[in-house]
Amino acid sequence: LVCHGMILVEQDVRGKMLSEGTFVDVRPRAASRDDPKAIDESTDAWDTIDWLVKNAPGNNGKVGIWGNSYPGFYAAQALIGGHPALVAASPQAPVTDWFLGDDFHHNGALFLADTVLFFGNFGKPRPQPVPKMLWDWDPERGDLYDFFLGLGTLANINKTLFHDEIPFWNDMLAHPNRDAWWQARDPRPHLKKVTAAVLTVGGWFDAEDLWGTLETYRAIEAGSLGARNAVVIGPWRHGGWLRTDGASLGDIAFGAPTTRDYQNRLIVPFFLHHLKGEGPAPTAEASVFETGTNVWRSFGQWPPAEVKAQELFLAEGEQLAVQRAESAGRDRYVSDPRRPVPYRAAPSSHRGPEYMVDDQRFAAHRPDVLVYTGAPLEDEWTVAGPIDAELWVATAAGDADFVVKVIDVWPANAKDSNPNPRDVRLGGYQQLIRAEVMRGRFRNDFSKPEPFVRNQPARVALRLPDVLHTFRAGHRLMVQIQSSWFPLVDRNPQTFVEIAKATEADFQPATIEVLRGGAQASKLKVGVLRGAWPRP
Repeated sequence: LVCHGMILVEQDVRGKMLSEGTFVDVRPRAASRDDPKAIDESTDAWDTIDWLVKNAPGNNGKVGIWGNSYPGFYAAQALIGGHPALVAASPQAPVTDWFLGDDFHHNGALFLADTVLFFGNFGKPRPQPVPKMLWDWDPERGDLYDFFLGLGTLANINKTLFHDEIPFWNDMLAHPNRDAWWQARDPRPHLKKVTAAVLTVGGWFDAEDLWGTLETYRAIEAGSLGARNAVVIGPWRHGGWLRTDGASLGDIAFGAPTTRDYQNRLIVPFFLHHLKGEGPAPTAEASVFETGTNVWRSFGQWPPAEVKAQELFLAEGEQLAVQRAESAGRDRYVSDPRRPVPYRAAPSSHRGPEYMVDDQRFAAHRPDVLVYTGAPLEDEWTVAGPIDAELWVATAAGDADFVVKVIDVWPANAKDSNPNPRDVRLGGYQQLIRAEVMRGRFRNDFSKPEPFVRNQPARVALRLPDVLHTFRAGHRLMVQIQSSWFPLVDRNPQTFVEIAKATEADFQPATIEVLRGGAQASKLKVGVLRGAWPRP
């Protein structure tokens, strides 16, 4: 963009690095915007834009903004301010709601490793302005699973690692439910009457802010009728469109480098058109990479209008079926928070993004993981949009987490069907496509937790983030269900206590049943773009 004659401005947020003021995480919108002393991120952006167009030499009076991750949140906040000079914005992997789906909580469940390892550096107080942020907090941790299991309860993390020096950690644990404190930090209700053109960008394998990408696009779509609102989602990790060539992730290859194509075909033309009037703007509302076939697709909306709903029921014999069984049945497992299911097989001292495509055979072999598999597909079968899981469960305990994983099972002869970056033989590979967790106490209301009635059926519904994936002929769809995902997600004691205050004695094993068939049938609902489920 600089080569095209654009002026590039970088700005720190209030209270970070050399910027003055006090930093506030996901600062809420000011209660009174008429107060000249009131500040929030959108008014700060408005003031910056206003100063720039009046003082930066050679500018044409048009401003664009972009940012990735936390700066993506600030780009979205600038849209709320609505300065007339702001004509184009690209929030990329924007932080959006830290309780429901981004970074540090998913559906109320704490993403333990990400939260601790991020805030141990980012959350440190800044006594005075500094020219560089130091990421020098690096505890000797070895394998993450053993490290976090050895720390014990959440209370021990503050005593052992943080020593009351990380304010947001304490604030977060003081608000275990989605109360007014969290709700004030959700920017979506304010993304209304947006006038600038918007291109939200994200990655299918963004472990941090895929939810924020999708929800920012949806919030603008719902609150700004007629807005020039578009979305791009590629086969990328968090920020992978900036830091990688986008050719592969872990064992899975995407056919070719994808980042340069996105830059040349989408993001650069977007800003050139709106800021300088050069060339046409990208025309598709949704430019989305289809995994499995490794091709870019263009749609007039997201999810595509032509998808058709398909229900898949958990069935007897560890099967998936399109028909609900008339007779009811149950499958059970024992969830033990002292032996939680790991989120990946390989030991690692860091939480890498590769887990989002990892082979799940290690989990399928565990007795505390239920597995349901469809028949081999006769033709290609493409699913698009969100995946909704509706579980009917019963537990002998007061609380439980539920993790639902959707998996593409490669056929045994698949070793040559998709060249991969590490020459891994993919025959029988159980490729993770999408997974999500629901903290059971929030099954009815994120602001009002409630215990399970012991051994009584209860409905637990959760939405997995969107996909655009083709299951190739001969592949099978698998669903895995479990109640821990450690240390990606903190351990649920399974007794109905405030988890931040739980003691070791509160962590108890419990028998969990998943119901199938009859009136209380557990199922998935997917959007099918093309293809048909195999005939029984």
